[in-house]
Amino acid sequence: MENQLVPDEIIMNKIYYIRGQKIMLASDLAELYNIETRVLNQSVNRNLKRFPPDFMFQLSENEYSSLTSQFVMSKKGRGGRRVLPFVFTEHGVLMLSSILNSDRAIEVNIQVMRIFTKIRQMLFDNTELRLEIEKIKFKINNQDKNMEIVFRYLDELIDNKEEPQERKRIGYKPDNL
Repeated sequence: MENQLVPDEIIMNKIYYIRGQKIMLASDLAELYNIETRVLNQSVNRNLKRFPPDFMFQLSENEYSSLTSQFVMSKKGRGGRRVLPFVFTEHGVLMLSSILNSDRAIEVNIQVMRIFTKIRQMLFDNTELRLEIEKIKFKINNQDKNMEIVFRYLDELIDNKEEPQERKRIGYKPDNL
């Protein structure tokens, strides 16, 4: 395996799922690129045309508070974040490599893209697995119904056997009987 700048697990732990998309915080990306968040934001602001809303967006207050509950962040007014953070979708992260010219940013972006691809493949594999499980469940349910029918017939046969029925005699019948 090639020499990685950052372990895959660290990058994977910085990918979140918001608004139905996998995203990364600008501050996490800046940390991975080994630059300050403000430097990343300045580069993005100079190239805003490259970042439409499906590449980058600002979190809402609710989204941000749900993220802060997942990891420890300083509270407002105590030297922490003063504005809601920007996040980048997979396409936005890819676009970052075109505006950040450092070798580290390029290498980290390649690694991040590979991880996004792995995640997509895992989701696809899980979807196929779920479909197979659903097929098996359907077959089992049908078999359960078939078994239910068999047991119902068996119950009917047992009920019929338990009720003594008068049998007609077969064969020679003398007149005096």
